[in-house]
Amino acid sequence: MNNIQKHTRYLIKDLSGELSFLQHTAIIRFKRIFWTLYNRIKCFLSGIIINNNTGFIGNTIFSRHQLSSIEIGEKCLFNSSSNFNLIGLNHNCIISTHSEEAIIQIGNNCGFSGTVVGAFKRIKIGDNVRCGANTVITDFDWHLDDPRTGEPKEINIGDNVWLGINCIVLKGVTISENALIGANSVVTKDIPANVIAAGNPCKVIKEL
Repeated sequence: MNNIQKHTRYLIKDLSGELSFLQHTAIIRFKRIFWTLYNRIKCFLSGIIINNNTGFIGNTIFSRHQLSSIEIGEKCLFNSSSNFNLIGLNHNCIISTHSEEAIIQIGNNCGFSGTVVGAFKRIKIGDNVRCGANTVITDFDWHLDDPRTGEPKEINIGDNVWLGINCIVLKGVTISENALIGANSVVTKDIPANVIAAGNPCKVIKEL
């Protein structure tokens, strides 16, 4: 094969790859527009507050207990499609309250991929928080009829926190600003600001 033939083959591959990328981008934009409209209508009908420019890919499951509060800030993104997170999602995003007093507050510019946020009392998430694939944030034990469970306790997640894939944040925890939580961690106690923490139970590894 001469140089001209090789160059032609590479050019065709480049063009094919570029067309595939453009097609993929167009599909993402279309799906985001469709699912954003769909989820916003659901939230409006359910009394859930969503601020400007928050978008959705796939069907986020919302469940708001009567008289409880769910408020989502600006420029957040909820991804519930495994096609758009190649690390793999196990389920859709699920945002739910489970008592009349429950409050979920999500700040601005946050990202969620197959994330579960379940509140019986109060969960507050700051600005610029990243929640990796299949993360779970819950302030209660889910089986309150079982005498072995404890009381629900508030969760606070500060600004610029990053939760790695499969992280679980349990009740009563505060994760302070700029903390990075490693993959598969189970957070059972407070994490200070500006650290990397990981493990089960999650512990500080080093300061940033």
